[in-house]
Amino acid sequence: MGQGRPPAREVHGHFNSKLAREVSRLTGWTGKIWERRYQAIVISEEESAQVERLRYQLSHGAKEDLVEAPEDWPGIHCVRELLGGEPLTGYWFNRTQEYAARRRREEHDRYEYATLETVTLSPLPCWEHLPEEEYRRRIERQVASIKAETAARRKRTGADPLGPEAILAQHPHSRPKKIKRSPAPRFHAATKDRRRELYDGYAWFVAAFRTAAEKLKAGDPAPPFPRGCFPPALPFVGWE
Repeated sequence: MGQGRPPAREVHGHFNSKLAREVSRLTGWTGKIWERRYQAIVISEEESAQVERLRYQLSHGAKEDLVEAPEDWPGIHCVRELLGGEPLTGYWFNRTQEYAARRRREEHDRYEYATLETVTLSPLPCWEHLPEEEYRRRIERQVASIKAETAARRKRTGADPLGPEAILAQHPHSRPKKIKRSPAPRFHAATKDRRRELYDGYAWFVAAFRTAAEKLKAGDPAPPFPRGCFPPALPFVGWE
């Protein structure tokens, strides 16, 4: 983590908060949008672990029998950008400027305080040394494998994909008949040894945090908290 760069957890939490507000704005929903808080799961540096996570992301839409192939997903999907370089673009609306304009009783169109933004996808750490052409070929092989695996499964089970039109026709409150309920793993690793190393590192981190927190509680003004954590707030100082 570079100096001055906010942790991924903080960035994603901020993003989810802003996204929830935009969803509420578009739908008129109130209350909670997300069922639970953002959870960051560590992925090991092993190539097989990283590729397995990439494959999981690429297969979204197809593995649930919603569309024939990942590219057919009617919403946002990384597969089109990774395969053909199709940019992921969208508008960022400056709600602060819009609010100020309303306070000034100023009329403005929807995009007057909007900026067109492009999301740039970084390569997998284990493949970042590859030339762009080779990186794309490996993505193509993964997508081809996903399609073949999906076709074989559908032939075996007789399942048919829902299709883009039917997906877009779904009411946003619709829920699947069965929802997968399983605890999220703490780590994604390819080998048992690497997974154990990650668990041991996490146990050390928790122990170091708790030790520092006890020292803070006992009056130490600057206990050594481990890097990458969020130290608890200092206790309230009352009136004498």
